[in-house]
Amino acid sequence: MQITIPSGFKIGHYNDDYTGVTVILSKGAVAGCDCRGGGPGTRETDLLRPEKAMQKINAVVLTGGSAYGLASTVGVMDYLREHGIGYKVMGKIVPIVTGAVIYDLNQKEYHTPTAEYGFKACENASKTLDFGNIGVGKGATVGKIRGLKNASKSGIGAATVKSAGITVTAVVAVNAMGDVIDPETNKIIAGAHTKDGGFLDTEKLLANGEFSRLLFGTNTTIGCILTNAKIDKVQANKLASISHNGLARAIRPVHTDYDGDTMFCMSTDKVPVVNFAALQSAVVKATEQAIVNAVSLTSQYEIEFDETVEE
Repeated sequence: MQITIPSGFKIGHYNDDYTGVTVILSKGAVAGCDCRGGGPGTRETDLLRPEKAMQKINAVVLTGGSAYGLASTVGVMDYLREHGIGYKVMGKIVPIVTGAVIYDLNQKEYHTPTAEYGFKACENASKTLDFGNIGVGKGATVGKIRGLKNASKSGIGAATVKSAGITVTAVVAVNAMGDVIDPETNKIIAGAHTKDGGFLDTEKLLANGEFSRLLFGTNTTIGCILTNAKIDKVQANKLASISHNGLARAIRPVHTDYDGDTMFCMSTDKVPVVNFAALQSAVVKATEQAIVNAVSLTSQYEIEFDETVEE
């Protein structure tokens, strides 16, 4: 599968054996965000609202470690400041960094990303770009209605859809309570397992009241839409919002009180939009496919970059 990274963005991962961080860097991107579900963990999402003054951001951080993982955003700020990237005010540089977390505290000991993880993810940006069991996807799992022992391994996935000269790439880390469905076949491809290795069907179990273990806020799907579309902040928020339709197509159930699903959108604001509805449709398709790819860890990605990657 070919993934295209729009010009102006760099993506980097860093992880240990248990958890990790994925960063998406830009010298300045129009951005928006939409957070759904009952258990989110986020940083600086309010400034992405259309009425707020800040017009562009420098990074989106997708991190494991639950709320502890937000420490990794400090390392991203340090990296950007060292490279002179950020909002310049009174002789200082303040990088504008937003982010969200997944809950992957799956061991007895605490393993959480630190500022060093964020810094190293930035250093790794675009060097050996890959997806799957890497970065924020390292500790991701799906289908946890019967606990971790019956869940499926997940990760971080990506997918690209092109429409009218515009590139739309979704990058999504899938750590959902629900199962992942292949929209093409309408079958579960990752989720809670039965004893014989099949799938329980989480949505059906919930509907029938046959659940035994649900822990608040221990899940969450997070991601970011990358595009070169020429859009404003209002439209960026609309794209972040409609990307959740892709989550709804590929994850069942989704946006529960046990998830903190959060999607960002970043645009380099370069290619004029002929039809915004077509762009929205591309966002939904890219998002659902990225989720499928996140759990298909054997997928082979061929990465290319639009034009020349900015250093």
